[in-house]
Amino acid sequence: MTDFLILAFLILVAGLVSVPLATRFGLGSVLGYLLAGMAIAPLLGALKVDVDALQVFAEFGVVMMLFIVGLELEPKKLWAMRGTLIGTGGGQVLLTVMAITGISLLNGNDWQTALAIGMVLALSSTAIIVQSLNEKGLLRSTGGEAAFSVLLFQDVAVIPILAILPLLALPELVSAVPAGEVAEAAHGSSLDLTAHLAAWQAALVRVGAVAAVAFIGNYLTRPIFRYIAAANLRELFTAAGLVFVIGIALLMSLVGLSPALGTFIAGVVLANSEYRHELESDIDPFKGLLLGLFFITVGAGIDFVLAFDRWREVVFWAALTIAVKIAVLLLVGRLSGLRRESLWLFALALPQAGEFAFVLISFALGNAIFSQDLADLLLLIVALTMLVTPLLFILYDKVIAHAYCGDADEREPDTIEEENPIIIAGRGRVGGIIDRMLNAAGHQATVIDYDSEHIEQLKKFGVKSFFGDATRPDLLASAGIDRAKMLIVALDEREQIDKLVRYACGNFPNLHVIARAKDRDHVYHLWAMGCRDIVRETYDSALRMGRSAYEALGIDHQTAIALSDTWEEMDRTSMREVADLYRLDIPSWENEPLLAKIRELRAEWDPKLRQSMDDIIARGS
Repeated sequence: MTDFLILAFLILVAGLVSVPLATRFGLGSVLGYLLAGMAIAPLLGALKVDVDALQVFAEFGVVMMLFIVGLELEPKKLWAMRGTLIGTGGGQVLLTVMAITGISLLNGNDWQTALAIGMVLALSSTAIIVQSLNEKGLLRSTGGEAAFSVLLFQDVAVIPILAILPLLALPELVSAVPAGEVAEAAHGSSLDLTAHLAAWQAALVRVGAVAAVAFIGNYLTRPIFRYIAAANLRELFTAAGLVFVIGIALLMSLVGLSPALGTFIAGVVLANSEYRHELESDIDPFKGLLLGLFFITVGAGIDFVLAFDRWREVVFWAALTIAVKIAVLLLVGRLSGLRRESLWLFALALPQAGEFAFVLISFALGNAIFSQDLADLLLLIVALTMLVTPLLFILYDKVIAHAYCGDADEREPDTIEEENPIIIAGRGRVGGIIDRMLNAAGHQATVIDYDSEHIEQLKKFGVKSFFGDATRPDLLASAGIDRAKMLIVALDEREQIDKLVRYACGNFPNLHVIARAKDRDHVYHLWAMGCRDIVRETYDSALRMGRSAYEALGIDHQTAIALSDTWEEMDRTSMREVADLYRLDIPSWENEPLLAKIRELRAEWDPKLRQSMDDIIARGS
């Protein structure tokens, strides 16, 4: 028990120290976990911890991660990705295997060994890529979805790879394999119910297992979860979710399929389930902890003695692997229609070797394909490529994405050849609706937006907008701001909103400015700049939700409206009194007169508001 507590304490402390530091310096959590593992490797060695066994356990985090990803991906969307799955994924695996096999042959390896090396290094790290894309909000981008499609294909490709590897055994290495040793087939599982079946029988069993997963997800989960939810104990629902995921993973392992692929399919099946969100929230903490543990074990599993002895060789082959895979990914991505930053995200996300390489290397070693020396070298190469991956994401963030954003900034602003009494700055979620509302009532507006791609898309729908930075005085002048009656500021970024409101209110006192505010403090800020028509972007939605909450509590519709209106009137009145005390030169929490006024108003208004609410409810009843 003491040994377990020491191990758990070391791992948790390492993660708690390294990950926040790595995140603060923009390195991402994955690199933080990897560095944590490297830092505690000597301590784990002193405690004689079996890092490989710990890694097999931690790989279940990858299984849970793909289940959650599946929950967010509806079946029809997955079907729409079939071309990318087969074409892009298949092309990447095939071309990468061919390229790395060719290089290995040139290096003097037997063709069997060279082909095995190509198959091992062709796969990428699902754990690192999906975690990194999720953290950066890029998983649903064009490049992110293409990368994810390739990862799914690779997970399927593991099955034929495991079938091919035993056929590549070298006679001179067979004697080196201990008698009776059985290579593990998948994710460290030594039990495969299809191992002694004919190929066509094994295929039928595997298809049946996938069909069983789909059947369970579609028809059995709802009544089971409904029965468990009736107990009204959250821990039971969490346990049921874990049983479901572990059971699916176990079923896939028993038939020689990837547990991650099986749970992903289960997640997709449940994507439209009413229990989707609760399952996601229950599984997510376990997924996060196990993924962190997996990355730590990768860092801790590096053989530093061997790495120092052969560092030139390791660095050379790791760099060559990454370069070859990037070249292949750029070719495949371009043939698949990816362009600009999407193509580079795709290429820079996938060039590392994957966590499954550790299993395949062990499998090849046990099947007399790799020598022990080659296996040790490959393990270091795989680990180094995984360590470099977060740095490639930093390269994308700081250089590639920035460069393509720069391309949009370098585009010359459109010439605004029309002049309308209304100017709208920004045509996103807010500005677009305002423009349509005004247009429906017969009022024409000049809309300016700096997202060139969005503007080009809108043109295809017959919607006219002008490209440019609406905060630039020269562009506003060309739009006729000195003769306009109204300026509607619907930009997303607070700094841009402030810049435009300050300029408009300071230079055009007769112009009616309607400004979008991010929050209450921003309302005060814009008021202090001179704007007198300010709308909080989430305010009306919050009022409607509050009114719905009243009705859900049994209050009739008209009474709920009256309660909502009373609250809104008090809120607006009190805000007006506070706004006059706001100062632009100091934060609101350091403005003593403002704080004192808020405390005074709360003491005065809260009892009055409660009394008004009680009176309304009494009249309504």
